[in-house]
Amino acid sequence: MKTITQLLVFLLVSFFIQNLEAQDKKYEKKVEALEQVKNEVIKREKEALKVKIEDINIQLKNDEISASQAQELKENAAKKHALNIENSIAIIENKIALLNRNKGENYAMTNDLLIEEDGMFNIDVNGERVLSFNSNDWKKEVKYDRRTYIDPVIAFGINNAIIDGQSLEDSPYKLGGSRFVELGWAWRTRVFKNSNALRFSYGVSFQFNGLKPKNNQYFVVNNDETELQEFDVELDKSKFRMDNLVFPIHFEFGPSKFSKTNDRIRYSIHNQFRFGIGGYGGFNIGTRQKLKYDRNGENVKDKLKRGYNTSNFIYGLSAYVGFDGVQLYAKYDLNPIFKDALVEQRNVSLGLRFDLD
Repeated sequence: MKTITQLLVFLLVSFFIQNLEAQDKKYEKKVEALEQVKNEVIKREKEALKVKIEDINIQLKNDEISASQAQELKENAAKKHALNIENSIAIIENKIALLNRNKGENYAMTNDLLIEEDGMFNIDVNGERVLSFNSNDWKKEVKYDRRTYIDPVIAFGINNAIIDGQSLEDSPYKLGGSRFVELGWAWRTRVFKNSNALRFSYGVSFQFNGLKPKNNQYFVVNNDETELQEFDVELDKSKFRMDNLVFPIHFEFGPSKFSKTNDRIRYSIHNQFRFGIGGYGGFNIGTRQKLKYDRNGENVKDKLKRGYNTSNFIYGLSAYVGFDGVQLYAKYDLNPIFKDALVEQRNVSLGLRFDLD
């Protein structure tokens, strides 16, 4: 009996010793991991500052900013990353001090450090996330040759229709009141490896083409044919709009400025002439007509969303020419506006196009 009791005591003591050793190892691993995180934070911020300085130097070389602006940007970047290092290190050192003081005991703060196998480090203080980053991000390298860029595109201007057998002067639509708007995204890819003289531009856009009939007229459908008729009372507004989803494709030509550093090459088209020619294809996603008038002393607004026998498939030619991100833009639909019309009409637009890079 005495032997069994001694054996149980021995096993119990051994269990507690092993448990303490395991806690010590766990606590030591946390401290060791935090020390590594300190070094990685400093390395990460210095690398980020280096990339920022190189970007500023490229802008300065391309005359996009002045020397004084470049110096100011560099000073601001250095201050920002120095503060990032200072604040992050303070958090980590406080955590290390807390762990060392309590030797891994389960106080409120000891479980704030979360270390995951995929390299994610998170530090929470009182349940609030104060530092979070992935060690895999430290290994990201600057892309040496960036050949594709993406820019938002906005275009707007006047809109009208070219009608068989008629000139634009005889158009039944108001020249100033008929407008178009285009909103979309465009990807621009350098075609040749060692030259940026030719780019391939492709994207997706929403086109809104409006027509305002003259002479108090509006659109009606008679026997599957859409035509203009005079309204029975005076119209305050008569507006017809076609909404299209299209996929533009252009070949873009123009010079660019070349720059090279140790870890990258870049072709900049800022403040450069550019010319693009191509076309688009897509779908009509909606057609509507808005009428405003007074009837018996009452203001009436009719919003009519119908097919109006418009073409379902949209395709046409487009081109732009300009400087930097502002271009003169023209487009012409090859498809007729209305199907099965006795006289075909095709939408035409002229305006300004902006690449918001």
